[in-house]
Amino acid sequence: MLYLCFISISSIRYKSVLGDLPLKARGMCFAKAFNMNKLAILLFAVITVSIGCKSRKEEKKEIEEKEIEIEIAVTPRNTSLNMANAYNNLFLDTTAVEKFIVEQQLNDTIADRLRSFYNARNFQYAWFDSNGLNEQAYGFRSLYDYSVDTSENNKSLEYRLNALMTDPPDSGITATNANIIKTELQLSQRFITYFKDAYKDSDTWVQQMEQFVPSQKQEVLKLAEAVLADKSRGNRKFTAAHGAYGSLIEPLKIYTDLAKKGGWDSIPVDKKKYRAGDSTPVIAAVKRRLQITGDLTDKDTSGAFTDALGNALKSFEATHGHTPRGIITDSLLKEMNVPAIRLVQTLLINMERMRWMPEEPEGRLILVNIPEFMMHVWNGKKKEFDMAVVVGKEGKSTTMFSGNLNQVVFSPYWNLPRSIVREEVMKSMSRNSNYLQQRHMEIIGQQSGVPVIRQLPGKDNPLGRVKFLFPNNFNIYFHDTNQKDLFKRDQRAYSHGCIRLSDPVKLANYLLSDEAQWTSEKIENAMNSGKEKYVRVKNPVPVLITYYTAWVDEDGHLHFIKDIYYHDSSMMAKMFSDAKQ
Repeated sequence: MLYLCFISISSIRYKSVLGDLPLKARGMCFAKAFNMNKLAILLFAVITVSIGCKSRKEEKKEIEEKEIEIEIAVTPRNTSLNMANAYNNLFLDTTAVEKFIVEQQLNDTIADRLRSFYNARNFQYAWFDSNGLNEQAYGFRSLYDYSVDTSENNKSLEYRLNALMTDPPDSGITATNANIIKTELQLSQRFITYFKDAYKDSDTWVQQMEQFVPSQKQEVLKLAEAVLADKSRGNRKFTAAHGAYGSLIEPLKIYTDLAKKGGWDSIPVDKKKYRAGDSTPVIAAVKRRLQITGDLTDKDTSGAFTDALGNALKSFEATHGHTPRGIITDSLLKEMNVPAIRLVQTLLINMERMRWMPEEPEGRLILVNIPEFMMHVWNGKKKEFDMAVVVGKEGKSTTMFSGNLNQVVFSPYWNLPRSIVREEVMKSMSRNSNYLQQRHMEIIGQQSGVPVIRQLPGKDNPLGRVKFLFPNNFNIYFHDTNQKDLFKRDQRAYSHGCIRLSDPVKLANYLLSDEAQWTSEKIENAMNSGKEKYVRVKNPVPVLITYYTAWVDEDGHLHFIKDIYYHDSSMMAKMFSDAKQ
């Protein structure tokens, strides 16, 4: 039971999961009993205290802001969740949460929200599956690091996250591992604290928080309908602040409607190429397919290859990440045969990723979309320029994260990653005693029996003539390259994890444009000096590294792109109970 005493309160309203409750009183004290569970949410009330024969003027001086706690019930345990229908395939022992609460000495508010969070999930892990940290863990860490001051972060938690993200265990993880349990619960504690602050203006923040991290597989079309039907104030506010998410609402509606109607027929695939002047039943089938999705507005359904079809093919190719050529190929037919329901899944997967993105900043922003192989540089709503990039190859995948670009390094040394030295260079050194000298490399130390090696600035240096630093836990940065031919390819996943730029000079000039001493000529000279030089960026620029395989660009065009790291495939199996469609 909680008793509240208000003295001389003219009018107070508070919001909780119980709804709006008006409380009015003047010159009196009253008590109200609340028969609920433990304490959870804070209410601020102005209380005027009258003592003895003090004047009204003196009473006014004693007005103070007092904290009154209103109870919110602990969410009951959702026993309908099990291994078959859960989003993640790991479950905590039910005693782990209570043990953690005691060990960490959590206050009642956070303790009860942690209990509720795991009751709603039936103690299913939120941030791990059997392979390690899941996409939500990467997304939340990136969002948290971008949004808050991390200088006072739990150093032990950061160390464990770094280890799990940079060197995931090959054999996966188990639900009973003490370090995994501790990391899971500390991440949840951080999430609850962050969410409570970020959504403090919402009267349903508790339900939103419990539902924000997926916990259950759902049927594709039912989930799509639920997303489209959500007209709540909180969702409208979120959509307005997250343009990428909001822009996929209309495509989701279109493809959901198409999927309900059965989508489109599959087209027979052969190795032939069809172009202007050809006539075949395959061309007629292609026309019908493109008419369904609106790529072809011409109503002609003959087997003749027309100019209108050529233009429609280019539109389809641009949408699906192909170089527009306007001809029918086997790879294009395979793309057309992807079922409508699969595209609904792709849209929902990317909307889930976008929910973990920070609000769009008002100033400058550098965004790299990994599967698109492109960098987009923005200043508010204005796009400054685009640039082709090369990202990490499979097995050395570039990670999704955020940072702040604060340094430009001209004529850089390349400090070889320990993994490259151990797995590649040491083997070559054993076969060729002149290996380092021939490649302008030098040993500058030793670390646990592995030499520390760097390559001198110059034309052979894989970092090229400049690199751009935005401190992060993955040692990823932007850089020039001495392999310019890679940018001629449509698929550009070749690096060891860092991001190579097709036009680093343009980015250097842009970042240093507000510093008069850094003229284009001086930048060019520094890039070719052969002498490493660090330059601090006067106004650091936020960097977001994303993994979107579906998005709408600034011109309103929808794009679907190849899932180069198979992240979509992994998410599909977790999100949907009918994932095989």
